[in-house]
Amino acid sequence: MEMKELIDNVESFITEHSYNWVTDLLAIALFSFIIWIIWRVVYARLVGITDRTALQWDDIIVHSLKAPISTLIWGWPMSIGISVLLEDVFDRPIAWIETIQILFGITLVIWTLFRLISNVEAVVIRKNKRDETTVHALSKLSRIIIFIIGAMTVMQTLGLSLSGLLTFGGVGGLIVGLAAKDLLSNFFGGMMVYLDRPFKVGDWVRSPDRNIEGTVEKIGWRMTIIRTFDKRPLYVPNAIFSNIVVENPSRMHNRRINETIGLRYQDAQKVDAIIEEVTQMVKNHPAIDSRQTIIVNFNTFGPSSLDFFIYAFTKTVEWVRYHEVKQNVLLETMKIIHKHGADVAFPTRTLLMNSAQQEDKTEDNQD
Repeated sequence: MEMKELIDNVESFITEHSYNWVTDLLAIALFSFIIWIIWRVVYARLVGITDRTALQWDDIIVHSLKAPISTLIWGWPMSIGISVLLEDVFDRPIAWIETIQILFGITLVIWTLFRLISNVEAVVIRKNKRDETTVHALSKLSRIIIFIIGAMTVMQTLGLSLSGLLTFGGVGGLIVGLAAKDLLSNFFGGMMVYLDRPFKVGDWVRSPDRNIEGTVEKIGWRMTIIRTFDKRPLYVPNAIFSNIVVENPSRMHNRRINETIGLRYQDAQKVDAIIEEVTQMVKNHPAIDSRQTIIVNFNTFGPSSLDFFIYAFTKTVEWVRYHEVKQNVLLETMKIIHKHGADVAFPTRTLLMNSAQQEDKTEDNQD
């Protein structure tokens, strides 16, 4: 009997209230659809206006607002509809719906700011050719700041005491800092890499202190990925860069040619002319930087050669192109040597015998 009475009460409630909340939900959905259509028209108009301007920032702002505003148009009326439905069912105001709406608004603001940062980051890297490492670092730092502020706002909305939370966070931070000392040292090491910028993504780096050499692929908050020349990945904790010397050959202005060439001792009379012509060839070479030091001089009497050296700097710093220039300089030097009837020496040994000893040996052989 009681079950039948409960069912009758539910059916009676639905019959009395269904018309009201169904009508309200349909009206809210129709309103959201109309507002969404208006927003699409306005957005298309704004895109047309921003495309005609030379500035990139208006395009970034309009594109960043597209998805969040569309979500707001559908989400906010939906929350109102849910509130109307629940109030009609329970016949009393629903207090937590307002909190949900505030959290929804905070989430939309954070999402919009994240989209804005991502779009600015992409445009700055693509258009201005800035240092990617610095741009990525600033964007990550901006996201962290926005996330922290948003999290604190959410906690304040939920009624949490920020003063007590900050007090607990200070004690907890000390404990976590002691327990995660290496993690924090890597984090601050990464910050120093971002701020000091000893290298960036794509640079060739090496360290005389450690067996580290290769191309930087990624600079993270905890570690840096370096791809060696045999294509092995090295995962280097950022804290290491605070204690080692790092060379960055990618930032050289020139590459050096420093080669020693030996002539035969029988070509001694031709050394001066060869060196003079090689000097002119190096100074007039189109790939050699004439503003840097250029030296071509006789250097030493070698065990089996008369050695002179070529000391110069190429204009290029690119590794493959540098070896092409060096090869060309050496081949031109060889042509000059052959042109003068001389040749490059190779290891030889001359045996000198006393003439009297040779005569005695000859007489002994005749006897």
